[in-house]
Amino acid sequence: MNIKIITASVRKGRIGPQISDWISQSLQQKIDHLVEVIDLKDWNLPLDDEPFLPATGHYVQSHTQQWSEKISSGDVFIFVFPQYNWGYPASLKNAVDHLYKEWEGKVALMVSYANRGGAKAADQFQQVVEGLHMHNLSGRIEINLKDIRLNDEAKLVDALSDLQQYQNGLYDLIQESEVFLKNS
Repeated sequence: MNIKIITASVRKGRIGPQISDWISQSLQQKIDHLVEVIDLKDWNLPLDDEPFLPATGHYVQSHTQQWSEKISSGDVFIFVFPQYNWGYPASLKNAVDHLYKEWEGKVALMVSYANRGGAKAADQFQQVVEGLHMHNLSGRIEINLKDIRLNDEAKLVDALSDLQQYQNGLYDLIQESEVFLKNS
């Protein structure tokens, strides 16, 4: 199983990379699968620069071709995103909308974060996942930032300790992914 963790926020001062790194470290300690963190900040995916619809799978831009290869190689996608004004980041929508067929049949796991966990953003993104014909897991992880210690720069003080409460839920969802992929 090839697991891709997509860090969706590209803002300065973001904590998404800390959460993604925690997920990666937690999974690598527990499972024997390929785990890779993909930070959208590292990808140049301009808006609407392809001449054909993504559903055709015909890409002329090298960045879209590389993005297609990266996503095609994954089996499970863990989307790590904040809630912005009750929605998910535009960077995530743009990255997902660059492709279509590459997402189909893949497993989607959502990890949202906000003062109250980011459920509204996750609800909205769930509709996108369903539209892409991805397999949406039965649960998701909603990290309540009001329960997490942040330093003066609004970074997590101790991700390993503060996010420990979400670890069993993460493992359960990965097991659900394994079962789904074996049976599909």
